[in-house]
Amino acid sequence: MFVCPQSRYRILDEGRAKSDVDAMGVRQGKAKLRPAAGPDRRRISPQPAADSATNPLRHAGAYALIFCATLVAYLPALRGSLLWDDYGHLTRPDLQSLHGLWRIWFDLGATQQYYPLLHSAFWMEHRLWGDAVLGYHLTNVLLHAASACLVVMIVRRLALPGAWLAGLVFALHPVCVESVAWISEQKSTLSGVFYLAAALAYLHFDRSRRASQYWLALGLFVLALLSKTVTATLPAALLVIFWWQRGRIAWKRDLLPLVPWLALGASAGLFTAWVERTLIGAEGADFTLTLLQRCLLAGRVICFYAGKLFWPVNLTFFYPHWTVDSGEWRQYLFPAAVLALAVGLALVARRHRGPLAGFLIFAGTLFPVLGFFNVYPFRFSYVADHFQYLACLGIVVPVSAALAMAARRIPAGKLPRIAMAALLPALLGSLTWAQSGMYRDVETLYTETLARNPGSWLAHNNLGDTLHLMPGRLADAIAEYRMAASLAPGFEKAHNNLGNALTEAGRPQEAIPELETALRIKPRYAEAHNNLGDALAQMPGNLPAAMDEFQTALRIKPDFAEAHYNLGNALAQIPERMPDAIAQFQEAIRIRPDYLAAHANLGGMLAQTPGGLPAAIAEFQAALRIAPHSAEAHYNLGSALRLQGRLADAIAEYQAALRIEPDSANAHYNLANALLQMPGRLPDAVAEYREALRLDPGNLDAHYNLANALAQIPGRLPDAIAEYQAILRIRPDPQIEHLLDRLRARQK
Repeated sequence: MFVCPQSRYRILDEGRAKSDVDAMGVRQGKAKLRPAAGPDRRRISPQPAADSATNPLRHAGAYALIFCATLVAYLPALRGSLLWDDYGHLTRPDLQSLHGLWRIWFDLGATQQYYPLLHSAFWMEHRLWGDAVLGYHLTNVLLHAASACLVVMIVRRLALPGAWLAGLVFALHPVCVESVAWISEQKSTLSGVFYLAAALAYLHFDRSRRASQYWLALGLFVLALLSKTVTATLPAALLVIFWWQRGRIAWKRDLLPLVPWLALGASAGLFTAWVERTLIGAEGADFTLTLLQRCLLAGRVICFYAGKLFWPVNLTFFYPHWTVDSGEWRQYLFPAAVLALAVGLALVARRHRGPLAGFLIFAGTLFPVLGFFNVYPFRFSYVADHFQYLACLGIVVPVSAALAMAARRIPAGKLPRIAMAALLPALLGSLTWAQSGMYRDVETLYTETLARNPGSWLAHNNLGDTLHLMPGRLADAIAEYRMAASLAPGFEKAHNNLGNALTEAGRPQEAIPELETALRIKPRYAEAHNNLGDALAQMPGNLPAAMDEFQTALRIKPDFAEAHYNLGNALAQIPERMPDAIAQFQEAIRIRPDYLAAHANLGGMLAQTPGGLPAAIAEFQAALRIAPHSAEAHYNLGSALRLQGRLADAIAEYQAALRIEPDSANAHYNLANALLQMPGRLPDAVAEYREALRLDPGNLDAHYNLANALAQIPGRLPDAIAEYQAILRIRPDPQIEHLLDRLRARQK
């Protein structure tokens, strides 16, 4: 959290406050107070201005300024797209119901991380604005601004100078951009509000000792833990504040009330460490560090974060992954520097405890991410800006207070002093504006990351994922996946993604070695088994091997909708296995009700079964509800309706498909077939056949049907003959030659 100069015991006398302290702490020794008699007796108050200082209504304009400044600084990110694991954090379709909300709380593994309050917030936000990213971004910005206002209230409660400066610096410092501009990091902004509110409530309790304030603070602390467990460090930070204020920790007054907090925090932290290790995958060769290496890493991490606070340049999404080598003497300089600083601050603490308290809060809040516990991001980088979202206050507040006290010593008029106070927030705000622009879309984020960290294999892989989804960018995606695999040969996802992209590009022979490499690295990799099956299915004679891979994927991951879908496609190629194929498509839809392709293929299979046409139509209608603007969904429904004899409805669906995709030769052809069966629509059918042939001149069926249609129209016999001749130019056919001879005879 934060701390700076010592809180002051002030002597109030006739409305004026006097203090026997210097700029950074209480003088050692006891202040001598002369007794006073009668109504003029002096009284001692630990924090005389606390009640009024933390009343937000008295400073509504200033708090509004913090909100406005924060909003302006983050404008470039407000319409930013979803990034990296945002899709895993925002509420999935299967969790959007009330039962889904129950699963968020009571089904471990239902969400990417077990932060039930965070995912409940996402659940509620989805109800409010669905998939519109603006709502999520605005929520993050407002939560961050609220935290900045809470910082002001706490600093004023502690009677420290520079409260408004500290709030603005926290609101506008660019190291916070990752936490605010990245939707997934709502875990930081939401937990930050509860963390700081709990701290403020506890400071009220510490003064009043009211049970209601204690339970309010404890409740807020629990809400913080349920949003992100890094907030478990709060009780330790409060103890540091009390030591800073009083010079010692009293068991009954200070420590005993926080024992339940410490127990809750430790339990939550250990539970999260277990989840990171067992469910998320923070174990294995990438996390095998000795205790000495972890100590070396901790020293470097502390130095890194402090450096980014004081010199916030080259901030990036993925920082380089350091090599922690206990045999390299230079790496000992980082922990040595941290130790030397701690010893120096301990010596200074004999007179001024504030600097040491700030350092302890900064380093202590960072403790969960210093390297002593495994967290999954350590696989690609030991540091990330969002890791120091709360820890930075241990430096921001002391420095802001020191700057405020230094400014008071400068003889200047009111306007110059205000201008000086605005200079630092303005500079930081401009840096935040520039940094938040990096988060406006996924391609920009990874392109900028690679410009600052070219060796980031994860950025190459993720950029490949982004390009893979863009029309016409498959070759670029393959190049990025290749780069990722070359930079990190042991990164199984890069090999899997490269193999999948090569399969999609029609190069299954190149894809298979990449997918086999991914499986050598991680044998129980369901996605790689599924993709290997997909590649094998494209090669003649490999259908049984492909089915084995799909089934292996399903043994590892039974609720793998894509594997069920692919197995269904493979089974559909075996006529006697059609019922099994239908069952696989149905299972894929059960797992993913919005699986458009599964609905389409299931509908196609049902349409081929006796009596299955009504069920097929229902599947095509379900597909259309999922994707109302899908030309293929309209086309499939139209074809099923035509088979059922509902020609008018079929024509409407074909026309809807053509409004979305005017150059669909198949849609024009089938629309012509439907029109041909409608009385009086023969000219319209001819026009549609001609459009289909313009788009696909080699469509023999269209030539044949058009010839038959033209032969029924008086005076169009030469045109019909021309169509039959076009068929013969494409492919000789005795039956067509016979029909042609008959038409020529009629012409004579």
